[in-house]
Amino acid sequence: MKMVQMQNDKIPPIALGTWSWGTGANGGDTVFGNHLTAADLKPVFDAAMDAGLNLWDTAAVYGMGASETILGRFIRERGDALISTKFTPGGEQDDNAVEAFLEGSLERLGVDHVDLYWIHNPGDVKRWTPKLIPLMKSGKIKHVGVSNHNLEEIKLAADILAAEGLKLSAVQNHYSLLYRSSEEAGILDYCNQNGILFFPYMVLEQGALTGKYGPQNPFPAGTRRGDAFTPDVLSKLEDLIRVMKKIGSKYETGPAQIAIAWAIAKGTVPIIGVTMVSQIEDAVSAAEVHLTEQEIRELEAAAKATGVEIKGAWEKPMH
Repeated sequence: MKMVQMQNDKIPPIALGTWSWGTGANGGDTVFGNHLTAADLKPVFDAAMDAGLNLWDTAAVYGMGASETILGRFIRERGDALISTKFTPGGEQDDNAVEAFLEGSLERLGVDHVDLYWIHNPGDVKRWTPKLIPLMKSGKIKHVGVSNHNLEEIKLAADILAAEGLKLSAVQNHYSLLYRSSEEAGILDYCNQNGILFFPYMVLEQGALTGKYGPQNPFPAGTRRGDAFTPDVLSKLEDLIRVMKKIGSKYETGPAQIAIAWAIAKGTVPIIGVTMVSQIEDAVSAAEVHLTEQEIRELEAAAKATGVEIKGAWEKPMH
């Protein structure tokens, strides 16, 4: 598996997301309709680590600490996990909120530093970005990223850090075959030109691009993804899924791996939510698929023809 350079460190070509780990507000039960326990997830963690996929993406607000707590329990047994977690601006927060968030995350994770720490949304770039600086200088944060920021906000965050001799290492936005707003806004180009890694989330559109769901086999009703990808929307994706299956057959793989391989081919490090060992196997095989330029064009044309573009309630246009 070819590793990716993030400044002076090497990371896997795929990061693993834990949004659906644990229950509670913004947790796996309310967003994804599952009820996964640590016992369910431990084999997934072990399989990933054994495969060399050791970069884990979480956030304090996923299940309001539940995701970090489960992940922390696992990483205590292994010293080679890389951790990515987040500070989420919002509501009434005092000036110590970033440090307080980080300290809570470190405690739940059972670590003394995080490898990658994100500002989860651009609530107030000028207020919150500077709060990262002393935490970076103290060694509690190794690399910094911004999530759900548009190009202007990314540049502002990068400038604030650069004034202190520090670097913005990463950007994390929603990006998939169906949702290419960050590319259209020039964010991917900016990242490539400035040595910033782009981490797309929802590359599989919460499962809609795996080929496992369709109008006859919809998502669980009453969940966030079920409300977004209704049977009518899933029917519009059928032609795209057929193209993904056709290209996948050449590589002896399926639509999910093709969606991931497309994101890698675009020069990004996709974050893939994992809840089953089979998804680790899918991620490993996706990292070995090298799509041709013609295949990339074919996939993008089929995706555009669906007319489907769904973004989360928390997202705003990138341009």
